[in-house]
Amino acid sequence: MKDFIKMTLACLTGLLLLGFISTFLFVTTIGAVVALGNKQPQMPSSAVLYLDMSTIMLTEQTQEPDPLSILQGDGTEVQPLGIYSAIRTINTAAEDPAVKFIYMKPDGVMGGLAQIEELRTALVNFRSSGKAIISYMETPTNAGYYLASVSDKIYMTSHDGGTNLLTGVSSQMIFLKDLLDRIGVNVQLIRHGKYKSAGEMFIRETPSKENLEQNEAMIQSIWENWAGKIAESREIDLTELNAMLNNLELNFPEDFLEKGLVDGLVTYEQMRQKVADLYGVFSPKDVESVSLYDYALIREPINLNPAAKVAVIYIDGDIVDGKDAQQQVVAGDRFAKIISDVRNDDMVKAAVLRVNSPGGSVLASEKIKAEIALLKEKIPVVASYSNYAASGGYWISAGCDKIYTNATTLTGSIGVFSMIPDFSKTLDDRLHVGITPVNSNRHSDMYGMMRPLTDKEVAYMQASVEKIYGKFTGLVAEGRNMTVEQVDEIAQGRVWTGSEACDLGLADHIGTIEDAISDAVYMAIHSAELDDISQVSIVGYPKPLTSIELLMESLGGTQEQNILSDTPFSAVGEAFRNWTSAQSGKVYARMPYEYVIR
Repeated sequence: MKDFIKMTLACLTGLLLLGFISTFLFVTTIGAVVALGNKQPQMPSSAVLYLDMSTIMLTEQTQEPDPLSILQGDGTEVQPLGIYSAIRTINTAAEDPAVKFIYMKPDGVMGGLAQIEELRTALVNFRSSGKAIISYMETPTNAGYYLASVSDKIYMTSHDGGTNLLTGVSSQMIFLKDLLDRIGVNVQLIRHGKYKSAGEMFIRETPSKENLEQNEAMIQSIWENWAGKIAESREIDLTELNAMLNNLELNFPEDFLEKGLVDGLVTYEQMRQKVADLYGVFSPKDVESVSLYDYALIREPINLNPAAKVAVIYIDGDIVDGKDAQQQVVAGDRFAKIISDVRNDDMVKAAVLRVNSPGGSVLASEKIKAEIALLKEKIPVVASYSNYAASGGYWISAGCDKIYTNATTLTGSIGVFSMIPDFSKTLDDRLHVGITPVNSNRHSDMYGMMRPLTDKEVAYMQASVEKIYGKFTGLVAEGRNMTVEQVDEIAQGRVWTGSEACDLGLADHIGTIEDAISDAVYMAIHSAELDDISQVSIVGYPKPLTSIELLMESLGGTQEQNILSDTPFSAVGEAFRNWTSAQSGKVYARMPYEYVIR
């Protein structure tokens, strides 16, 4: 018996020791990886600012590197860089004598339409300082060439084999009614707004006339903005540029050179030598360079003793109910609390509401809007629109003192909808499963998705949709100093680009997040009676996740993957990724798709 007890105690001791050692090694490894990711880069006395757009993810807020990607990666992991940080960094480089010029590789650029537009604006400002930008491309894309076109010189690989993806912008509209009919699913869509096409893909085989009209107008407006700036920068006629694309005249590198879209064809080694020549050294190995991400860390201004603060509140993602702390969503209760905390901070003298949201829950949007209205009673609130500020994203921001938007921002979508799928035919005709409801009241199972709605139930839901649409148009009318009739005429669920929104009175200025923050800083200085901007600190909310928090989120599996990614259905998957059976019958203010331009 004594031997048994000894063996048992020895085993328990061994297991405890093994657990302690494993935990120690895990924590030590993670600590080392985090330390590696947070290693402070050094700035040479003279350097080229290197923008490799395939290694930078333009985001709303700068994030610390993901330790898991560092652990699994090959040293070329993508680094998330907030667009305001990117703009401010390029502005700093323009005035920094240590930075000689920018060398950019635009291939593989990652970011939304507005973020890419804002980065290009910063590059234009950099060139106006008298410093050069040179670019090197191997596989031109719409977004990549749009960025590269700002350069003093554009070089392209002399090697054949690359694919020209500069073909103009496009989107795909997916319609699933025929497929759903085949499996017996009947989606019941209740909406207000002839352009409110969210859910239309489930009830039609082709787009409605209004839906097609708005999509064609959006794509044309986006391309006119990008193509116009490309043509202006390269000093070619816009009609001529469109003819090149329409006639497929850009196939080989020689075609780009002949048409004046690039200034030379070189190999990668020859390009390195050109950089060395411009830098003023004999060999490429003597060129000192610093990446945009590292330079942002080196030159990030820190105000340790501000007299006032400007809060930048990032509304980034789908608007959902509850307190969800995931990075990818804007939870109504959580963000209402964040805005309330900003309001109760007497150091905050102005705020910028940075909106990058296609909308979502009406209830959550209302909670956020209510807090913004209280904040606006105390301090000025300026809105800045990123890739999207549509439906719920526009709902929460329409009452701001000023609205800045990018030309390619997708905004408006003033309309609402509700959706309930009916699976009764699927279960009965396809799966041969019988369903018998047992209800306490006549309509207890109307949201159960196991039978079609009655006419009375449809009318009941339509009344809710109509009331919320009326509230939506009313708050827009109040916030934009318009009549409800004027709002209704441009509403109806229609999505507009930022440039169109300014013409219609839905926004005030075409401008970047930097423009909005500069305006807010001026307001803060005036309000607090300060002397200059050095006394004002810019503070972002919510605080970005740390490396450890990112790791825990990754290990905990909280980051959902869209299984439709990289397929024609990805836009639908993104739009409805947060939709579950619990949302059946709820009223939503959301765009129908999310648009990605390559």
